[in-house]
Amino acid sequence: MLQQAAIAEDSPLQLLVPSLAQLDDYVDALKRGWSPDNIRLGAAAGEELAKIEADAAGFVASLDDREAKAGPITLPDGSQVPRLPGYRRWIWDDGFCGSIAFRWQPGTEELPPHCLGHVGYAVVPWKRGRGYATRALAQLLPEARKEGLRYLELTTDVDNLPSRKVIINNGGVFVKRFHKDPAYGDVEALLFRIDL
Repeated sequence: MLQQAAIAEDSPLQLLVPSLAQLDDYVDALKRGWSPDNIRLGAAAGEELAKIEADAAGFVASLDDREAKAGPITLPDGSQVPRLPGYRRWIWDDGFCGSIAFRWQPGTEELPPHCLGHVGYAVVPWKRGRGYATRALAQLLPEARKEGLRYLELTTDVDNLPSRKVIINNGGVFVKRFHKDPAYGDVEALLFRIDL
């Protein structure tokens, strides 16, 4: 069972809509080496810091993009693909703990091959192992249901046991092993599904 003893069940853990009021904590996490992107890591963190410096309000607004207006996204190989509708929430428990993102294609559960699942999450290193990702995903599921999806697909690297536990503890069922899109290195990964 995933370690959750460090967070009481009545913990004030929240998924916050990103705002300027909490942006300093987010910037601090980026500067300390955390990244909301588990694949592009430091490159993505640097890009976000540059966007914040250029237009903090615009950056915060871009994190809730249900109409995919923010333009294309850059994949790890440098190629660009159309953005999906989606949003990011900040995992908050007496301070910034990480982020969780949700993306979808309207009217279907299907995702393009370059999209590694409906949900991605990243907890800051200094708060890992406390159950934050598990609880954040649990809080996100009812919101995902509102988009009319019957299930969510989530992927994880084969050796990422903590992420597998997060998914399984939220009702995730293993579907298959697969190879990621070539943009992600064509490496083996695991696909899970959570029924909504």
